[in-house]
Amino acid sequence: MFKALSSNPAGWLFEFAISSVLYLILFYLNDWLTTELMYGLGVHWIYLPAGLRLFLILVFGLPGALGISFSSFLLSYYGVFPQDLVACIGIALISGFAPYLARIFVLNNIQLEPDLSNLSLQKLMMCILLFALLSAGLHQWWFSIMGLEDAGTIQHFLVMLLGDILGSLLLIAIFKYGIELLRNTRKTAR
Repeated sequence: MFKALSSNPAGWLFEFAISSVLYLILFYLNDWLTTELMYGLGVHWIYLPAGLRLFLILVFGLPGALGISFSSFLLSYYGVFPQDLVACIGIALISGFAPYLARIFVLNNIQLEPDLSNLSLQKLMMCILLFALLSAGLHQWWFSIMGLEDAGTIQHFLVMLLGDILGSLLLIAIFKYGIELLRNTRKTAR
């Protein structure tokens, strides 16, 4: 089902656009909700967009990664990061392609089907952990390489890792609760 949509240019563009727009929206919502939970430059104790990145890339693959990278570049360049083109391109590529690398690893090594038909809680937890490790590690490595102030330390890595894990778990819980609420609403409406 998922591959059929991205097999044509219009479907690919739709997946790119949906990924880009949803990531922008959730980034600003997370920023608004967790302003007090920011640890440092680009590091949050709870980062809901981490879960969305993982979900969009598990479902859409490359168009999702590119859409997230596009939005991440805009957010970095016009946001709190220095307007250094190289730094912002690196941040964007890591934001989109760390979860894409995790997806490739998971599909090849954990026997997860591309259509996610055999996604279990254990496989989902492995996806979340692998994604968070790659994302936090690559982001903090890049911040360190670029010499960004208040970034790139082991403490920032650990907080970003925890924030990505907590954000992913919280977003999944919100999705699950929302689906159950929708089901119960439909049952009572009948």
